[in-house]
Amino acid sequence: MPRFAVVGHVEWVDFLKVTHVPRPGEIVQASEWWSEAAGGGAVAAVQLAKLAGSVTFFTALGNDEHARRAGAELRAHGVEVQAAARDRPQRRGVAFLDARGERTIAVLGDRLVPAGDDRLPWSRLAEMDGVYFTGGDVAALRAARTAGTLVATPRAGDALRGTDVTLDALVRSAGDAGEQDDRERHAWSARLTVATRGVEGGTYATQDGQTGSFDAAPLTGPVVDAYGAGDSFAAALTFGLGSGMEVDEALALAARCGAGVLTGAGPYAGQPTAASLGL
Repeated sequence: MPRFAVVGHVEWVDFLKVTHVPRPGEIVQASEWWSEAAGGGAVAAVQLAKLAGSVTFFTALGNDEHARRAGAELRAHGVEVQAAARDRPQRRGVAFLDARGERTIAVLGDRLVPAGDDRLPWSRLAEMDGVYFTGGDVAALRAARTAGTLVATPRAGDALRGTDVTLDALVRSAGDAGEQDDRERHAWSARLTVATRGVEGGTYATQDGQTGSFDAAPLTGPVVDAYGAGDSFAAALTFGLGSGMEVDEALALAARCGAGVLTGAGPYAGQPTAASLGL
């Protein structure tokens, strides 16, 4: 069975279901609310655990109750958590989920990410068939590069910029200004760059100039919220490429996982499993 890991961040997020995001000066009433461990690294780790049966998550956790709860929740989802300790509060977030299912997020504090000099079992990454990287320093990125397949998000830009590490895939949202692929400015290198476009599917380009597109997967139910859809897409792409799938097959699998998340409340309820996908 292929083995997978995630290197990156986790946040403790308060989810608020509202009719719309508050306008300046406005007060809105939330109809539902809950809190759980989330953030791109955590969401991807849980999705990979559901696809591969297990996953190792290299991360950093703070020194408060939110950090302890985040670690415990991820373990309950089947994630092996390898966390460096940070003497500061866990990063938090607030996600507004509007009536259309769109999410708008505010974050509190800097991301806590692992570093290559943390006493974590970095050598184990060389045993992995695939790693998804959402954050860390350059040394952590180089450790991740020892895996068979390395996929990353532009949100890990501090580690990606100007390094000699070549990614197997870079996954970005075409509609997110913070994830645009300015190769000249950022100087990152990827054999495959994927741009997701929501209900329009997405496009991809290879390092040697080939381009293509993929369709969004049909929804299995009404849209509930979009939080975590992109992270689950990237996790599934990592699974597909790391398992030896061709690019089109891996993108189709990723699209199914991204679409699945849209049908559940929060990032985990709608995530497909290997069994539900017939893998």
